Amino acid sequence: MKTNYDVSRSPKFRVLTDDQIYELHLATLEVLEETGVQVENAEALEMLHGAGAHVGKNGLVKIPSHLIEEAIRTAPQRITLADRTGKRRMLLEDHRVYFGTNTDCPNIRDGVAGERRPFLRADGRNAAIVSDYLPNIDFVLTCGQYGDEPPEIGFEVCYKEMLLNTVKPAILSTTTEKTLSNIVAMAEVVSGSAEDLAANPIFIHYAEPISPLRHCDEGVRRTFMCADKGIPVVYTSMPSGGATSPVTPAGALLIGNAEALSGILLSQLRKKGAPCIYGTIPSMFDMSSTVFSYGAPELNLCVAALADMGHYYRLPIFGTAGCSDSKFCDQQAAIESALTVYTGALSGANLVHDTGLLESAITLSLEMMVMTDEIIGRVKKIMGGFDISREALALDVIKSVGPGGHFLAEEHTLKHFREAWYPTVSDRRRFDSWVEAGSLSMGDRLNAKVKEILETHRCEPLSDGVVKELDAMEKTWRKSVG
Repeated sequence: MKTNYDVSRSPKFRVLTDDQIYELHLATLEVLEETGVQVENAEALEMLHGAGAHVGKNGLVKIPSHLIEEAIRTAPQRITLADRTGKRRMLLEDHRVYFGTNTDCPNIRDGVAGERRPFLRADGRNAAIVSDYLPNIDFVLTCGQYGDEPPEIGFEVCYKEMLLNTVKPAILSTTTEKTLSNIVAMAEVVSGSAEDLAANPIFIHYAEPISPLRHCDEGVRRTFMCADKGIPVVYTSMPSGGATSPVTPAGALLIGNAEALSGILLSQLRKKGAPCIYGTIPSMFDMSSTVFSYGAPELNLCVAALADMGHYYRLPIFGTAGCSDSKFCDQQAAIESALTVYTGALSGANLVHDTGLLESAITLSLEMMVMTDEIIGRVKKIMGGFDISREALALDVIKSVGPGGHFLAEEHTLKHFREAWYPTVSDRRRFDSWVEAGSLSMGDRLNAKVKEILETHRCEPLSDGVVKELDAMEKTWRKSVG
């Protein structure tokens, strides 16, 4: 029998009691049964009606509780994601936590030029290179919207740059069924075949309902395509407290949970066992600035509460961390990034994205990505908990050294000192040594680190044959838009 020590070695953080979780679940079922959700896809409406839901005018669907309970039961409790070499890198289950980058920023904070400007294709390439290098970034997202590419093929071009410049697993967003089809075709070329991709997916698709309680046609179409192809899907909403959801954190949580569970139902009606990740990103609508706040403590609280719900449902969980409302990678950004990363890890969400985001999710900073990577490293060390084995306690060494001695020359010290965590961009040197090295600030060191990565790091290349196929695909997309 396991002791409590064995089970709880890693720190954890819960914000909801068991009773609160159950009460929120029942409230969600009440919303779905009595208020319902709007579904704008004819095929989905037919499926819902056939399963026993009440389909009314204008696609308003009221969902019996048993359909939601059945969808939770048939959705997979674990999802595995591979990198583009086919190596399985992420197992989304229980309290395993992975951190990744961010999606679809229109702007970038250019650390070299010292300006905020539109995001370009070269920035997407650089973001992929930096992401591939950073040791604590487990997966990558599209990061930006290419201002120098036709919007009709922007997502395809973005994924191509990701495939060329990082081997890490990916999360991809799209806006149309055609775009998703093109991306799946690229992934199939890299994986070897459609069957290989389904058996060992290398990307997750990111789709969104529209708060409050609306499932748009294109979002449902893409969710159905993922179910058919065996591609995991994150079907997550962003209810904004006071704008697209009730202003209270509990009300935003309730709206988000109803949207997430009804989306999982759509996926399971299409294909039982289709891989889907539970989650939603509720935060507050700042009434003074009219932004969806990524640095608000309410976001930390809500994301942790959603993780509690996801563990209750035994589903893989989507989360967010490493982001800020600040305009620069500054002290505010460090505070907000550190708190979101720490609470995100403690809550046990499996797929934690958004590292590197500034300005309430509309601007990317590579320096912010590098800083947050170090923050994640610190947090991972804390999450490792304590080893209180006989070897770690070092009783024999203590007895040998005795009072007044030192441990610098001990074999035990030589054996274990590398187990300590060491920073990569933070500075621990004495003042004189810091001055001799140029008196560099954290911002200076981050900027220098980004330049070093971009100059020296390259990932394992794709084969020439695969690159030629991807190039041919890009030519075809360009012809389609003129």
